[in-house]
Amino acid sequence: MTIVETPIRPLVADRRAAQAGVHLVARSYKKGMRLAPHMHREAQLVYAASGTMQVTTPKGRWLVPPDRAVWVPAHHAHAIDMLSDSEMRTIFFDGDLLQGHMRKPRLSKEFVVLVSPLLHHAILALFEDRKDRERADLLVRLAMLELRRTEDSATFIPLPQEPRCRRAADIVLATPAMTHEIETLARKVGTSARTLSRLFAAETKLSFKAWCRRARIATAIERLSTERHLSVKALASDLGYASMPAFSHAFRQVTGKSPTDFVRRL
Repeated sequence: MTIVETPIRPLVADRRAAQAGVHLVARSYKKGMRLAPHMHREAQLVYAASGTMQVTTPKGRWLVPPDRAVWVPAHHAHAIDMLSDSEMRTIFFDGDLLQGHMRKPRLSKEFVVLVSPLLHHAILALFEDRKDRERADLLVRLAMLELRRTEDSATFIPLPQEPRCRRAADIVLATPAMTHEIETLARKVGTSARTLSRLFAAETKLSFKAWCRRARIATAIERLSTERHLSVKALASDLGYASMPAFSHAFRQVTGKSPTDFVRRL
């Protein structure tokens, strides 16, 4: 597969080496732009220094606000949608360089990591146009160490592959603010509630209720990340929550923090 991109303005040299086996790409993208499904020979760390992106793979959909980054292994197909104007910083890693780090099985699969202030500054420092290989080596090692932190799944929506289950998931994703009863949804996709419940658990590792909550909170995260003047109270109402405490409780269950704390971090 090949990458399909709208013409863009490079912020620095389109692709340059930071050290042997590590290359950097910095680009600006406008809201609504899409990088169609593609793959790379190298693994990559995709980070939005500002803006919010959505990364989709066959396994699921990751929302990437500025406090998160996505690891995509080599030869893994993925698409990227810009949910707002975004300043993307991508670090590409050759396979040989990663061999010493592959003891950690996580590098062989996609995941989202919560970007610490240390990782944030290490990534941005790599993109400074300084001819200092020793400094670059240390920054790359630091970034790799930070990738060992616990991965964050709050912005990940696993996508089922079984046709009936996937149709049900698509219905929920199209209208996340609605309360979807599994019995009604099962009838729409031509199966029983019991079968649909079993399929969701097997395919997503989440119960149907937990998956719907994850989809709704992902929508909340997207809107909080892209609509600067949106109030948390208005968002709770838009998403069908009966009260602010109910919304805050659901948000905390998925993300580990309140909506107000999330906005403050952004």
